[in-house]
Amino acid sequence: MVEEVQVVEAPRRAAIRLENVDWRVVGAVAVTVTVWASAFPAIRAGLAAYAPVHVALLRFLVASAALGVIAVITRMQLPALRDWPAIAATGFLGVFTYHISLNTGELTVAPGTASVIVAAAPVITALMAVIFLRERLSAWGWLGIAICFGGVTYIALGGGEGLALDPRGLFVVVAAVAQGVFFASQKPLVARLGALRYTTCALWAGAVMLLIFTPGLVEQIQAAPPAATLAVAFLGIFPSAIGYATWAYALSRIPASRASSFLYLVPALAFLISWIWLGELPILSDIVGGLIVLAGVIMVNTWGKAKAASQLAAAEQELPDFNLR
Repeated sequence: MVEEVQVVEAPRRAAIRLENVDWRVVGAVAVTVTVWASAFPAIRAGLAAYAPVHVALLRFLVASAALGVIAVITRMQLPALRDWPAIAATGFLGVFTYHISLNTGELTVAPGTASVIVAAAPVITALMAVIFLRERLSAWGWLGIAICFGGVTYIALGGGEGLALDPRGLFVVVAAVAQGVFFASQKPLVARLGALRYTTCALWAGAVMLLIFTPGLVEQIQAAPPAATLAVAFLGIFPSAIGYATWAYALSRIPASRASSFLYLVPALAFLISWIWLGELPILSDIVGGLIVLAGVIMVNTWGKAKAASQLAAAEQELPDFNLR
C-alpha cells in the first residue's frame, strides 16, 4: 500500500514542478538565445554586399527605430543627464567597438567560430574585475582562464576558417575584449536604470556614433541584393530589438546568473544556423576549440570566485550581463 502511494505521489510532484514553471520566461530565454545565435551568420550574409561599418550602421538604425517603438509603448523615461556620459562610454564599447570589430573579423572568420571566440568575453570580464574591482579568483578560476585562452589559441592555429594567419581575424578577439570590458563597466548602470532602459539608451548612443560612417551607405543599399539588405534588417529587428527586449523580460523574472547559463547554447546554435542558412560546416579544430573555450568559461563562472570574495562581488553576479550580438 505504501508503494502504491509513492507511485502516485511521484507523478503528482512532477506535475507540481511543471505547474511552477513560468513558460513565458522559458519562451523569452529561448527566443533570446536563438536570435542572438542567428546574429553571427546574419552578419556574414550582410557582408556579402555591405562593408563592415555599413552593416553596423544600418543594423543599429533599424534597431534604434524598433527600440524607439518599444520605448513609446512602455512609456520609458530617459535617464538623468548625469548618467549619459557613462551610457555613451559603454555604448562606444558594446555597440561601436564590438560590432565594427566583429563585422570586420567575420570577413574571414566563420560565424560559428566567431561565436565561440566571443563566448570568451565573460573570462575577460573576470580578469577586469580582478584588476579594477580587486576581486579574487580561486585556483579553479585561474585554471579556467588558462583553459579558455588555450581554446582560443587552438582555434587560431587550427587552419580552415579559424583565425589562421589572417590578421583581420584578430578583430574577433578585439570584439571579445570590448564585450568583456563592456560587461564589467555596465553593471552599476543596469542596477540603477534597469536592463531594458539602460540597453536601449546605450544602443542609441552607439548608433549616433556610427553615423560617422553614413557616407556611402545609400549607394550600398541601392547596389545590394535584397537578401543582403534583409539580413542586415533582420539583425536590427531580431538579435537587437527583440533579443534585448526578451532578455530584459527574462532578467526581470529570474536571477541573471541562472539566465546567463543558457547563453552557453549560443555557439552550438550559431554553428547549426550557419550550416542551415549559409551551408557552412564547422571544421574539427573549431568544434574541439569551442568545447575547450566553453569548458574554461563555465569553470570560471562556476568555481572561479574565491571563497573569501566580498558580499558586493557576490551581489554583482546577480546583475544582468547583456551580450550585444
